[in-house]
Amino acid sequence: AGVPEMGQTGRGEDSEIISYEAAINNLTAGQGEDLEDAAPGDPTDVVVATIAAGLTSELQGNIVDLCPVGALTSKPYAFTARPWELTKTQSIDAMDALGAAIRIDTKGREVMRILPRNNDDVNEEWLGDRTRYCWDGLRRQRLDRPYVRRDGKLKQASWDQAFAAIADAVASSDGRIGAVAGDMVPVEAMFALKGLMDSLGGRYDCRQDGAWLPAGNRSGYVGNARIADIDEARAILLVGTNPRHEAPVLNARIRKAWMSGAEVATIGTTADLTYPTCPMGEDASALVGGDGLAGLQAVMGSMDNPLVILGQGALVRDDGTAILAALMALCESVGAKLLVLHTAAARVGGMDIGFTDPGGVAGVLDGARVVFNLGADEIDMPAGSFVVYQGSHGDRGAHRADVILPGAAWTEQSGFFVNTEGRVQMAARASFPPGDAREDWAILRALSSRLDVPLPYDSLDDLRRALFEAHPQMRRLGQIAPSAWQPVAASGSVSMRPLRPVGREHYLVNPIARASQVLAECSRLAAERPDDAKLAAE
Repeated sequence: AGVPEMGQTGRGEDSEIISYEAAINNLTAGQGEDLEDAAPGDPTDVVVATIAAGLTSELQGNIVDLCPVGALTSKPYAFTARPWELTKTQSIDAMDALGAAIRIDTKGREVMRILPRNNDDVNEEWLGDRTRYCWDGLRRQRLDRPYVRRDGKLKQASWDQAFAAIADAVASSDGRIGAVAGDMVPVEAMFALKGLMDSLGGRYDCRQDGAWLPAGNRSGYVGNARIADIDEARAILLVGTNPRHEAPVLNARIRKAWMSGAEVATIGTTADLTYPTCPMGEDASALVGGDGLAGLQAVMGSMDNPLVILGQGALVRDDGTAILAALMALCESVGAKLLVLHTAAARVGGMDIGFTDPGGVAGVLDGARVVFNLGADEIDMPAGSFVVYQGSHGDRGAHRADVILPGAAWTEQSGFFVNTEGRVQMAARASFPPGDAREDWAILRALSSRLDVPLPYDSLDDLRRALFEAHPQMRRLGQIAPSAWQPVAASGSVSMRPLRPVGREHYLVNPIARASQVLAECSRLAAERPDDAKLAAE
């Protein structure tokens, strides 16, 4: 992972595997220094200040899998279950857009741990800490029954009462209805919501971060590269992204390519990616001509299998289309492949089924009297709108809602996700939602009947048959559907403002992560570590 912060102290039976900071502390104490009595400014004072900072790698949980004797264990999971008590379900990660293969271990109705599975095309055998340790968030702050806002307060209600409130709001909306899908919604749920909105004359979109992704042009929102192409690339250009935070497993793969001789360049603000990079400027001037573009073309054109990775930090800007057009032109000129790195597991699937609006999410919400919020917790709903929130956790979206419909988390329903390279994958149901919560597609099917526009399927199999008929590429489970390369026409000019990655706190990117006590502790430790803190090995 490129973060040297653990090692061995002692010899023979006295050997210990320990963090470098703790090793320094032990060494200092062993020399007879009393840490509590040390005068301010003493070296021991520095040790005490840094020992609580913890490890800094986003992949540190993988050392549990690597330990050959079981001496390194997962502290949150330890002593909570025996292996033979667990039901093991093979599934897909939805905490980021990589789609890593995972195994979900459950005891009864509770998820006890999440482990990686081998998939050489996607995550090899690795898994990021954000996914490995999010499982306690699946138990906390759960929505387990419907709520309806009365007299300014959310109060418990029955499903019939919740549906009746929604029906009254829709009846008085004059057709001004909008729907927004969140980052962890399976394709089937978006397909059902799209059918419902089409029947009601509403608008819908899945790009809650406002990214300028070209609807209908798969090469523009997926690219034409595969994750495995990173292994063979000898020139990699990162644009507007910090893969260490956005997709840690992908970042480790880039590091592996660098160790094999690849040169990595960046356009945008720099960060510690665990491998050296060649900065090509903080703005996008190197993409629009002059010596910067000429130098970029010369370097990438002289390397084998050049690859460009475009982050959402570039696409959420108002000049995102111009940046995408310039990058696609660069790829054509040097024979490079393009990989669009998404941050949302549901994004590519939503784009594939056309869950988009020409005006984006802003256009969908503008003037909407009724808003169907399907798990979108990262945006603000418009004031004055009647908001129906369907999701699994009492997060930001639920607090703003007028009606809450309790849905299932991604581990509690079977559903398709399309990862950042366009690979169709299926997440399997490992447990059941709590209380009166239901699977997302089933809630929408029942609601459609109450609104007198029943969806034409009564089971998940029927829904998938309709999905396959409308979008045949969804049949290609585990495969990447071919897409024609279509350069994007530039819209406007590229701004010279600095390109920054998506500004999100790494460990708290969604409702499940924000409900996790383990990830909250990881976030706290990361915030307390100074930006310029050096490890002992450095």
